[in-house]
Amino acid sequence: MEISRRTLLKAAAMAAGTAAAGGLPAFASPPAERERGKGPVLTIAHITDVHIHAGENAPARFKNALKQVIYKHKPDFFLNGGDSIHDASYDNVVREQVTEQWAIWDDCLKLLSEYEIYSCIGNHDPWWKAPAKTDEMYGKDYVVKRLKIPARYYSFSKKNWHFIILDGNNEKISLDAEQYTWLERELEKIPASIPTLLMSHYPILGTTQVLVGGGHSDCKKLKDLFYKHRDKVKVCLSGHNHLSDRTSYNNVLYCCNGAMSGYWWGKGDAESAGQGYYLETPPGYAILKLYADGTVENDYFSHSF
Repeated sequence: MEISRRTLLKAAAMAAGTAAAGGLPAFASPPAERERGKGPVLTIAHITDVHIHAGENAPARFKNALKQVIYKHKPDFFLNGGDSIHDASYDNVVREQVTEQWAIWDDCLKLLSEYEIYSCIGNHDPWWKAPAKTDEMYGKDYVVKRLKIPARYYSFSKKNWHFIILDGNNEKISLDAEQYTWLERELEKIPASIPTLLMSHYPILGTTQVLVGGGHSDCKKLKDLFYKHRDKVKVCLSGHNHLSDRTSYNNVLYCCNGAMSGYWWGKGDAESAGQGYYLETPPGYAILKLYADGTVENDYFSHSF
């Protein structure tokens, strides 16, 4: 998300009071529907919008936040929602700045050497102003390489859950035709008994788009597709807007899980509800608990680093 989008109508900002400011659980289905005595099959840490850079003591603060995630929540693996580096997308960014930011990212992630990390691409991750499109560092392919992911969109399975990672960095924030066709086929081939989680950088549905924009322009098309596969699609995760928001529609839970960097690691502005907040959302991360019956818990936790 770009800082310029923080200018809002004050009345609209007040509406964000429903955003979770820390530790509020969200359920895809009521807890009573779970098999009695059955715990989660997976505990997942969702970090997004880290915007790592050398300033604001961000590397040390990010490392401390990661330690909090590891020791307090003991996740099975990490989902990273994009905007991993502070910014490679602005016109004045040069090669040295891009490589420095990725080097800091790599150094911070040494703390997660024992964990699998599944990432998606954020709008600030690709360097579009490389000297030529043939430059190794140009565009999304370089980000795929730096994030160590198989492709710009992909899927995987764990503990009878299926995970789909999307790339919305296309015209008007959307899935390109090739990717949408792939998603259709992916959902078709998943057995009905397999609950599915999707992650994109940009929100697909939710309150945050009303406040600050930045959502998928193809949200209706995706909503219709998810309704067709409502026996499988349980939860959609996002970041980008730096706001914590839970929206349930057609029994799909849409969670925009704030930002690890909060106000881009800065102190905030006149509209910040607290130090480091973006509007009413503090810097933080989400912990998800996934159950065998498709139930989802999504808690947003603030950090003070």
